[in-house]
Amino acid sequence: MERLASVLHVFAAIALIFAATLLLPIGVAWWQADGALTSFDEAFLGTLLGGAALFAATRRFKRELRAQDGILLVVLCWVLLPVIAAVPLILAIPDLPWAAAYFEAVSGLTATGSTALTGLDRLPVSLNLWRTELHWIGGLGVIVLAVAVLPLLGVGGRQLLKAETPGPIKDSGLAPRVHEAARGFWMIYFALTLLCLLAYHLLGMSWLDALMHAFSTVALGGFSSHDASLGYFDSAAIEAVTIVFALLSGMSYVTHLAALTRKSFRPYLKDGELPYYLGVILASVLLIASYLWFHGVYADFSTALRYAAFNTVSVATTLGYANTDYALWPLFAPLWMLFLCSFFTCSGSTGGGLKMMRAIILYKQVFREVVHAIHPHATTFIKLGRAIVSNHIILAVLGFAFLYMASTIFFTLALAASGLDILTAFSAAIACFNNTGPGLGQVGPAGNYGGFDALQLDLCSFAMLLGRLEIFTLLVVLTPAFWRK
Repeated sequence: MERLASVLHVFAAIALIFAATLLLPIGVAWWQADGALTSFDEAFLGTLLGGAALFAATRRFKRELRAQDGILLVVLCWVLLPVIAAVPLILAIPDLPWAAAYFEAVSGLTATGSTALTGLDRLPVSLNLWRTELHWIGGLGVIVLAVAVLPLLGVGGRQLLKAETPGPIKDSGLAPRVHEAARGFWMIYFALTLLCLLAYHLLGMSWLDALMHAFSTVALGGFSSHDASLGYFDSAAIEAVTIVFALLSGMSYVTHLAALTRKSFRPYLKDGELPYYLGVILASVLLIASYLWFHGVYADFSTALRYAAFNTVSVATTLGYANTDYALWPLFAPLWMLFLCSFFTCSGSTGGGLKMMRAIILYKQVFREVVHAIHPHATTFIKLGRAIVSNHIILAVLGFAFLYMASTIFFTLALAASGLDILTAFSAAIACFNNTGPGLGQVGPAGNYGGFDALQLDLCSFAMLLGRLEIFTLLVVLTPAFWRK
């Protein structure tokens, strides 16, 4: 109980920080007089008072967190902060079921972009801003934001960052002090958001639309203020800007930080993921564009290339925007796009999925086994860039890959058993588990998750959380061994 109280003390501090994020939609609701001000005021005061009371009640348990405490805190944040985030939605939208509100909040904070809401164009602008702000907060991780602040409260952040950071970069030694690395990440994140905001506005979006879509784009979230998603603007220039910032956000922020620190492009040249990252997306865009043109979906190749490039990059990077209903394309194209979202983004990016680094290691391990079958006594190594990948990382990747496939199968079967057709169940499982957003069938780009019942929404919420925490972080808390002294 004492360990839990120590973790709850830090969670209370994070909840107080989270309460401050409600001030932006409160200001917009007051400025626009959109009718949602009371809902945000009540959510803000409730979070502030509840967080302060919990902080005071657990103050005597304050201490430095250990590794297990950090894991527990990460899980608590990602499970409980959506409860706070859902309150304004519940208060402002009549008859919105709790399961749908929690699903929407989880989708926001995990930067998934799956939505159960319709009539986004008529929704109070402050609610749309709140939904997209949740993307921005969760995109790089609310915990990474917190570790830049919590050292001021006497709480270390290394355990939190290790639990939150995806993939084999956990042990790479990001900076001499963790909060310095966190501040570096957020400086890059803020700069990309600002540049994206200015680009969107210069191309015709209103300031508020530009801000909301910049939040979603840089976080690789996918929430929009319009039911037609980015297709509402019907602008090739806006789509090109989105492609650029989606690809930048799908790269490793560790590489971005290294390039900024050293004031050099050499870290990009040394990044072992980038050649595969850029090669796969270029080949996929050309393949899908050619396929659509060959099948007569578009009359000319340039039009096919525009729609193929935008939607392929959007789905592959787990951004999830759409400028057309690609569910109407021949099935191969959207299935290939969903396949890409399962591994395309780089480790240490704001994207979801297996990550490119793990996919490369798995591919090279398969090739290594083939070589061993031919030459049993050969000594071979797996390299990522110039670095040799150690066997313990290879084993960890193999274990993760097994859990990844098992989880995908579980959520597909569970959703199918709940009454969904197999295409909807499979694509919803892929889209939620990889934090992508739209799928196919009932949850295609022209539809949403609003037709799901409470059980189906809860399954999708769990899938989003499991994917965002990269499986192990959440599952380890559910094991009995975790709770033993």
